[in-house]
Formats: sequence, structure tokens, C-alpha cells
Amino acid sequence: MNILIRNICCIGAGYVGGPTMAVLADKCPNLQINVVDLNSKRIDLWNNKNLEKLPIYEPGLAEIVKRCRGKNLHFSQDLEINIAKADMIFISVNTPTKSRGVGAGKASDLKWIDACARQISKYSEGKTIVVEKSTLPVKTAQTIKKILDEEKGRSKEVDFKEFSVLSNPEFLSEGNAINDLLNPDRVLIGGDDDESIAVLENIYSNWIDKKRIIKTNLWSSELSKLVANAFLAQRISSINSISSLCEETGADIKEVSLAIGTDKRIGEYFLNPGPGFGGSCFKKDILNLSYICDYYGLHEVASYWQKVVDINQWQNKRISELIVEKLFGTITGKRIAILGFSFKANTNDIRESPAITISKELMLEGCHLSIYDPKVNHDQILSVLGEINSFTPEFNDINNEGSWNLEESIYSASINADAVVITTEWNEFKNIDWERLSKDLRKPAWIFDTRCIIDVDVVKSFGLNVWRVGLG
Repeated sequence: MNILIRNICCIGAGYVGGPTMAVLADKCPNLQINVVDLNSKRIDLWNNKNLEKLPIYEPGLAEIVKRCRGKNLHFSQDLEINIAKADMIFISVNTPTKSRGVGAGKASDLKWIDACARQISKYSEGKTIVVEKSTLPVKTAQTIKKILDEEKGRSKEVDFKEFSVLSNPEFLSEGNAINDLLNPDRVLIGGDDDESIAVLENIYSNWIDKKRIIKTNLWSSELSKLVANAFLAQRISSINSISSLCEETGADIKEVSLAIGTDKRIGEYFLNPGPGFGGSCFKKDILNLSYICDYYGLHEVASYWQKVVDINQWQNKRISELIVEKLFGTITGKRIAILGFSFKANTNDIRESPAITISKELMLEGCHLSIYDPKVNHDQILSVLGEINSFTPEFNDINNEGSWNLEESIYSASINADAVVITTEWNEFKNIDWERLSKDLRKPAWIFDTRCIIDVDVVKSFGLNVWRVGLG
């Protein structure tokens, strides 16, 4: 094998690039890992001496960064320099759904992928292995190849440039990303250059058994990521659709989930009811899959996958409407505590969080939201809810429009609240002091458990009304 890897560059210091490269640096101390991002604020946070201020919260991440940062793990904005000296480059940038133009609302926006490919072609030197790490539509690698080949032909700066493109999609579950990286179910590598595939395989084999490394062609690798997320999201939408039926019939969704989950043909995973799936991938990837199916004339298939997203959005809206209904048909001027704003526990990621949709729907009704999340900060909430008036503690002001504020604890958020809505399954929400909380609420008070994590009988024993998803 003639390819020697000494320096790796990762373009993108987000939820995938940052943790992935941290683990790579920790397990491969012989490699120099440079993570670059044009967002100066994000890079400053990665380099902050206070590890609690890292831009991403993942259990175990801070400890790894502490071990490797400044040794063989580096964060910077020096794109040109790090591309030039890299033997392998990971592309880990955002690929959001297009908001306008062809494919708007479904297709992935590949402008950052395009920009990365052109930068790589311009500044790279010698043989460079380019690895797709972002979730991408099928045949994006082909586009990257064309850009690299076209651009390198125009370059006169270096005598020799050669590129190999691989697909290496991530299968990380936020909140469990470090464990997923250390002990993956599988590592998928797609490509048509056997030598480059072997190089990446050998890097992963420093800590992963080669039996768990699957090698495919480029297109199979890219499609596998979309399909995996679609299947997982489908299970969530399926169990949430059944939760509404349970509420109408008197069945308990937890009992139904247990009953079907013990069937080995189905399995227990992703059968927990909730307010709907969130995060950066599920919705985006399903919409992209639906778009691809439409593109190839498979309209019935496209419609099938679109329905998974539709059910998810319906669940968000159903819960917010139910809250209004239970609070006597109006929440104008009332205070509601929102417990949890990240899309799931053990992460500070709020992208596509069900809490956003629920909060917006409630504020449209004119209520005041007191929000508490152990890891989400004020600026994050501000970016999605905006500055809608100022928070006022006066109730019965029927002219007030919706507003929100961020609180420091479960209990401060609940003072004089008419209702508490649990929207994220953080462990501390499973151990609430209900006796203390009940004294602070305005009666009659409601507890809405959208995550199925509370003991209904215990909560009711303190004189509180309870609604739990899939039970009613």
C-alpha cells in the first residue's frame, strides 16, 4: 500500500465532525487531526479552557477533548493550510433541506458540499482521500468527483493532484455519540478505489473489529444512511400513531409497546411513544428519500415515506391542541412550564425539536412559557422562538401575546404555572419532587407527560391532573 496517512483534516466542527474526530484522535495518537470550521465562535468554544463550554454536549466528549486537544487534536479556521497538508479529508458540513428553488422542501441543499469540493481541489496537494461524512443524497460522490477532476485540471500551482472519494456515513445517536463511535454496530465504507478503502478500514481497525466494517459501492453506502434513518423514524411515527388510539380506547401504550417489543421479529427499540422525532437527520433524510423517489417516478413510494413525516408533525400539533383543550379551552395569559427543549436527552441539540413546534403553537394562543433545560442556553431558544414581547408574571391579562423566558431549574419554571409539559426525557425529570412542585403550581394544575416517564399514580396523589401520551 503506497498511501501513508499522517494528517487528517475534517471540514465541519459540528455534532458529527467534532465528536468523530475527537475519538479518532484518541484512538490514533500517531495521526494529526485538524478540525476546521469558518464559524469563529464555534472554534473558540472548542478551544475554550473551560470544557463545560464546548459547543456540543455529549457524555464523555469533554474527557476525550481534554486528553487530545493541543497534542494531536486541533481546532482552527485555517482551511487552506490544513487542506494542503492533509492526506485524508472528511467532509462533515450541514446539508439542510432546500428552502427554495428546485426540490424546495424536500431536496438537500448541497451548497456547502459544492464549496468544500472546490476548496479541496484548489488547495490540496498530491494524493488525497476525500471522505463523505455528511448525510448526502445518493450519487453526491459522483458530483464531488466531477468537481474535483474539473478543478484540478485548471490548477497550475501543484504538479500532481489525485483524488479518491469514499462514502463513510455516520450512524450516531445524539446523547450516545461517544459510545456509538467507540462501539459501533457497524462501520460502512463505500467506494470504488480498493486501496483507499483499505486505508480507511485500517484506521478504524485501531479499535474496531474488521468484522464490523462493511464495504460497499458508493451508491449503496449513501442510500443505506437515508434508509436506516427512514426505518427508525418510521417506527417512531408508527408507535405515536398507535398512542393516539390507546388514549381513545383505554389501552396503555407502554403495555402495548412491551407486548409487541418482545416479539423478536419486531424488537424493543424505537417503540417509546413521545411528542415526535427531532434532530438534524430524520426529517431531512426522509424528505430527501421521498424527493429521490419522486425524481425516479416512484410516486407511491415517495408518498409512503412522506406520510412518516406527516404523522410526526401531526403528533406535535395534536399535543399542543390537547394542552389547550385540557386548560378549559384557553391559555391566554396563563403560565406553562416547558421542561426540556433539546430534541432528546443527553444533548444540547435543538434542531427540529418537538419542543419548538409545541412552544410556538402554545405562544400563538397567548400564554407565557417558562422553559428549563439543563443544557440548552438562552441564545439557542432565542434563535427559534424569537423575542416575542417580554415576560410578565401577571395572569388574567387577556390582551397579552405569547412570550417566554428561560429558568434555572424545574421548580423556578413551575412557580405559579397552570401546567407543566415534559418535552424531553432528561433523567432529572424522572425524579421530580412532586410534593414540592405541587405547592408551587396554580390550581387546578395539569402535568403533561409527552415522554411517558412519570408515575401517574404518584403524581395524582398530590392533587394534580395528569395526561400521559398513550394513556390519556
